[in-house]
Amino acid sequence: MFCDQCGAPLQPGQQRCARCGKEVIGRIEAVYVQKNRVQEHVRLLAILWMAYSALNVVGGIILVVISNTLFGRFSQAGPPPEVTSWLRPFLTVIGCLVLAKAAGGLIAGWGLLQREPWGRILTLVVGFISLFNIPIGTALGVYTLWVLLPARSDEEYRAFSQAQAA
Repeated sequence: MFCDQCGAPLQPGQQRCARCGKEVIGRIEAVYVQKNRVQEHVRLLAILWMAYSALNVVGGIILVVISNTLFGRFSQAGPPPEVTSWLRPFLTVIGCLVLAKAAGGLIAGWGLLQREPWGRILTLVVGFISLFNIPIGTALGVYTLWVLLPARSDEEYRAFSQAQAA
């Protein structure tokens, strides 16, 4: 419980506020603050996004390296030039898209860990995109939507973010 004049914390059995000296009216009981749903899940969600994005970084780098070595211009043992003329750029673009999605996931996870106001929105966007990555991305996307999408989650996250900043 806190003093209603200065906001200082009060201990059970205390008769006067230690900071301002105001007399405490009524009985002081120990009050336990219960975390809201967003507070309970946001740290885990941030860690999961960072781990999943790290796996995507590895996959994107492997795809870009394979497309440029296996289908490179100097590869004599590879497929015919008609195939490599479109397959190499196509796989490179796909690899770059995977890396961009991984960067978005890493930034979203970091934003959630730091309780940034934009972290919730970015995580929701990346969560929607990851719904198409079956099975792990879909599971993480559904968990993200369950934690951050409801209207009440927006209020809880804003309050949590502002309390962290203060």
